[in-house]
Amino acid sequence: MSRSIDLAARKAQLAEAVWQVILDRGISAVSVRTVADQAGLVVGSLRHVFPTRAELLSFSAELMVQRATERVLATPWSDDPQQYALDVITRLLPLEPDSSAELEVNLALIAEAPAQPSLGDIRDHAHTQLLEACVRLVELLTGKSRDPELIFTARRLHAVVDGLALHLLHNETDDTEWALAIVRDEIARIAAGHAQGG
Repeated sequence: MSRSIDLAARKAQLAEAVWQVILDRGISAVSVRTVADQAGLVVGSLRHVFPTRAELLSFSAELMVQRATERVLATPWSDDPQQYALDVITRLLPLEPDSSAELEVNLALIAEAPAQPSLGDIRDHAHTQLLEACVRLVELLTGKSRDPELIFTARRLHAVVDGLALHLLHNETDDTEWALAIVRDEIARIAAGHAQGG
């Protein structure tokens, strides 16, 4: 059992090394050698875990999606649906240095998808997961089950979250309150639409 735990820890270490290489030098600098150097390992040790660059990049992308998913799922429940929705969305946005770095790495991995189709599959899966999360939040805010109007509202919320994430990445100040105000406004609009619609 400890061997599998050690392997999982080594894989995570190497994925984190990939992320750091991307942040420091860009996706084109990711190679078996540069990642091994970043992780403080010899190339042979890395190749034992990930024989190819493609496998290394795919695992790195999958682990990033997994960690983001776990972060969202760890959001404490609130009896106030609007507060809970805000808390979930806050965990999706790059509001902290770690989540900002995560988004930068994610964008670099997505850009590599034409050269490595498995990254496109991971991107598409993450996109679907985020839409599904938005659907669940809209269901919570409106008390309704899926219908065409709800799906449209969820897609709009999804677009707001994606757009804000990119704007925050390029934000030149530490002020993020404007982004949270937009999220609060969108959440209130969804909930008010339900109240008016009955």
